[in-house]
Amino acid sequence: MGKLGRVRERRTGPGGECTVSPAGKRGVLIGGAVAVVAIVVAAVVLLSGGSPAPAASSPGETPASDVVQAPDPTSAADQYLKALASSDTEGASRLTDDPSGSAAVLRDAWATLKPTGMQAKLGTVGAPAGDKAPAAYTLTWTLGAGHVWSYDGTFDVVRSGPEWRVHWTLAALQPKLQAGQRLVVATSSGDEPAVVDRDGKPILVTGAGGLHSAEGAAFPLLQSALTGQVHATSSDAFAVERVDASGKNLETLFGKTTSGTQALKSTLSVAVESAAQSAVDGFSGKALIVAIQPSTGGVLAVAQNAAAGTGPSALSGLYAPGSTFKIATATAALEAGIATPDASLPCPLTARIGTRTISNEGFDLGTVPMHRAFAKSCNTTFGTLASQLPADGLAKAASQYGLNADFDIPGVATETGKVVPAAGADEQVEDGIGQGTVQVSPFGEALMAATVAAGKAVTPSLWSDPDLATKVSTRYTAPPAGVLASVRTMMREVVTGGTATGLSRSGTVFGKTGTAQFGSGAEAHGWFTGYRGDVAFVVFLEGANDSGPAVTLGAKFLAGVK
Repeated sequence: MGKLGRVRERRTGPGGECTVSPAGKRGVLIGGAVAVVAIVVAAVVLLSGGSPAPAASSPGETPASDVVQAPDPTSAADQYLKALASSDTEGASRLTDDPSGSAAVLRDAWATLKPTGMQAKLGTVGAPAGDKAPAAYTLTWTLGAGHVWSYDGTFDVVRSGPEWRVHWTLAALQPKLQAGQRLVVATSSGDEPAVVDRDGKPILVTGAGGLHSAEGAAFPLLQSALTGQVHATSSDAFAVERVDASGKNLETLFGKTTSGTQALKSTLSVAVESAAQSAVDGFSGKALIVAIQPSTGGVLAVAQNAAAGTGPSALSGLYAPGSTFKIATATAALEAGIATPDASLPCPLTARIGTRTISNEGFDLGTVPMHRAFAKSCNTTFGTLASQLPADGLAKAASQYGLNADFDIPGVATETGKVVPAAGADEQVEDGIGQGTVQVSPFGEALMAATVAAGKAVTPSLWSDPDLATKVSTRYTAPPAGVLASVRTMMREVVTGGTATGLSRSGTVFGKTGTAQFGSGAEAHGWFTGYRGDVAFVVFLEGANDSGPAVTLGAKFLAGVK
């Protein structure tokens, strides 16, 4: 045979052991030397950071390339933190005593937080107590521009055979994490309140969709006033949260998901506005309601239906007030001493006063107490009283209810009314029954009712924030307490036995109805102004020709106000 085909004879020594020929011995020595060289080369590769190809391994055997050496607690803790900081989650997991469990958690943390960088600092490593030693650490995550999250923690390092490993718990990632929990990034908690009502209910909210009305809290006539005081928040909200298995936020560990801006508090009431809007929306003609809180002056609601359009008529439109102005005429008569609530006064069907002929709406009461003439809205009685007043008597009385006052409410343009001394006797008679030159806004009518209820001058407002307080350009002083007490008694009788009995089942309501002709006189507005408890309000129906529907809407409104 040739050399390649020769088979070396195997020899067996005494006892059956194999013996090796001199040539075989040389082969063994050469193989041993090669093995030594291989070990040295592998060591050089490991120290220089290379990655030698893994050797084949049997199933269940740890590959040679995956073996990590940590002969002491400090080495184990240091290597774990360095691997974690370099995003080598697999390498970090192999330095724990639960490679499989820790790898899944560490991978999830890096995938979820998506850091642009991380720093890990090993703190004090305590002396081993048996097979365990404590180690302190600091992790600093860079999670994007302006978002650097740093925290301290501790974990135990335990002996695992000849090596040491980090004892795996979630505290080795974040000290507050517990079983079944994970870290998540939250960039927004959704809409947050920008403006709230007097009860803290959101009116305007801001968020990813910008500044908009909260659900169920529309104030269309005040939208520009409300939005003009606030700004949409930026969308850079960012936080790291600790959540449970269902995703529920247990704790915000870093950052915030809100703008941190305090919501502006208004005087408005979502509940009162809802009741007002519901009432006017059910009316086929042009309808609006304004409500004010007498105790504070806070505007509660401003509602107007689609038929009335989108103009500012509720707050600044000026109209003839009709018989609602008899509140001012009665006040002027009481203050002038020409009548008392119980004084007997004539209430004929018609009366010739100066050159004017005044008539009632189809009734003749004869001679009745002033309070009865007020409750039944007798034009002939109050036209006569007006003719006996000084020229400026009605204007002064109207001013005592704020109808000539001027207020600067941030974001809102308002007019209360315009009542000036009559130019002559005939005009004063017409003014006394709310016709003539007298003009009042629905807002002013609500203020008048609020003044009667409060017993003092009321400063209307839209905001609770002192920085947005109403500035009073022209102030007013309410009528004397005794006069207001008489006016209240007469306004109550309007509901219990006068022109507004449709409100008699709506609680203790005080008020006054009014029908006011306008234009050619062929059409008339319908009014009701009054109060119940701490809610003063006005119902105005443009061109309704009767005050009855205003009373009906007032009852519907109050039914929705708790």
